[in-house]
Formats: sequence, structure tokens, C-alpha cells
Amino acid sequence: QVQLVESGGGLVQPGGSLRISCAASGDSVNAMGWYRQAPGKQRELVAGITKGGTTTYADSVKVRFTISKDRAMTTVFLLMNNLKPEEPAVYYCHADRTSGGMPHRYWGRGTQVAIST
Repeated sequence: QVQLVESGGGLVQPGGSLRISCAASGDSVNAMGWYRQAPGKQRELVAGITKGGTTTYADSVKVRFTISKDRAMTTVFLLMNNLKPEEPAVYYCHADRTSGGMPHRYWGRGTQVAIST
């Protein structure tokens, strides 16, 4: 089992920056990442990172967002720069591990990111 706790969400002005974090505890994981879900929309991938450091980004956030991790992959960070008015959402952390040959994905409860108008 893996437990995830996100933190760092809040209110930011358009064009501003925010860093959110996700702390993992329990079993070791192979990859972690972030999804976001805006009201009335589907949850969408934002960024991911593997234990080896390979990163992936949604096209809409490339260049502006940076995902990183600590060496042990117990904490993942998402630095969000130049936030846009259309990007307020609940940002969810996920962690992936393989057990018994089966993939497992765990989710955090989410952290709210709001953009002031």
C-alpha cells in the first residue's frame, strides 16, 4: 500500500507561480505524477516522473511546469510557472508500483489550485 499526501495548493494571480508537493509513504514506487481536474471536466495528465528521472508533460504545460523528485522518490514536486486563468483545478498526485506482476496506481486526495481574477 502507498499513502499520498499533497500540499502547497492555494490562490495565485495569473502569470504567477506555485509549487505543490506530494509525500508518499508505505511501499516503494516506480513512478509518480500529477493529474488535474477542473470543475465539469475530466481528469487530465499534467506531468509524470519515473524513479530513474524520466519526465513526461502534457503539451499544454511544457516549458512552464517542472516536475522533480527527491532521490528516494518519497516526495514529488510540481513547480508551476506562468499559471493561466484556465488552469484552476484540483491537482491530484498519483504513484505507481508493481506487485505480483500487476500494476497498481494510488491517488492522493488532491490539492486545490485557484487563479485569482
